[in-house]
Amino acid sequence: MNTRGLLDQLLKSGQALLDKQSAGAGKPAAGGLGSLLSGAGGGALAAGAMGLLLGNKKARKYGGKALTYGGLAALGVLAYKAYGNWQARQGHTQASEPQTLDRVPPAQAEQHSQAVLRALVAAAKADGHIDARERELIEGEFTRLDNDQQLQRWLHAELNKPLDPAEVARAAQTPEMAAEMYLASVMMVDEEHFMERAYLDELARQLGLDPALRQALEEQVRQTGAA
Repeated sequence: MNTRGLLDQLLKSGQALLDKQSAGAGKPAAGGLGSLLSGAGGGALAAGAMGLLLGNKKARKYGGKALTYGGLAALGVLAYKAYGNWQARQGHTQASEPQTLDRVPPAQAEQHSQAVLRALVAAAKADGHIDARERELIEGEFTRLDNDQQLQRWLHAELNKPLDPAEVARAAQTPEMAAEMYLASVMMVDEEHFMERAYLDELARQLGLDPALRQALEEQVRQTGAA
């Protein structure tokens, strides 16, 4: 099962979402889609899947923030930066580089990708907007993006299982994976929504994130979204 390519497309799909929203509002669509995604229509397909995961209210807010992520490697860069900021504030000297997904070999990067995708799908369910019909639509979009049968079965199971932050957190085999999973979750949720904020609080607790590291991760997302 290879989740890296699918997750990379999803994380890059903010440009296509923003293009669609801009066109719908009668504004010129932003350029640069081709440089973000390979394959004809890839951006639109990924944006469709991400838009369904986010729900309409979130999709309207998402495009600008997602644009600045630039895909899977960029998520690792954000986690790495947050780690550095956290360590500096704690007065810790960095004994070794954090092994975020932009700095690990392919096999480990795949482990990180599966954990992050699990977190992404779970966070999308945190406000309760995904019903049976929407799950079918989301699975259809994922199938159009990647027809790997093993990956489809895995995604089906993730979409249909009850939301359980403790179960999600068990996928974090390293502190860096925990940080990446939390970053992806913050990216997905509306922090002003009480159900989603409560989910983030419990996920952070289950991941065992130091409160100061959690703050550094959230600040990194906000800074990136404002860029």
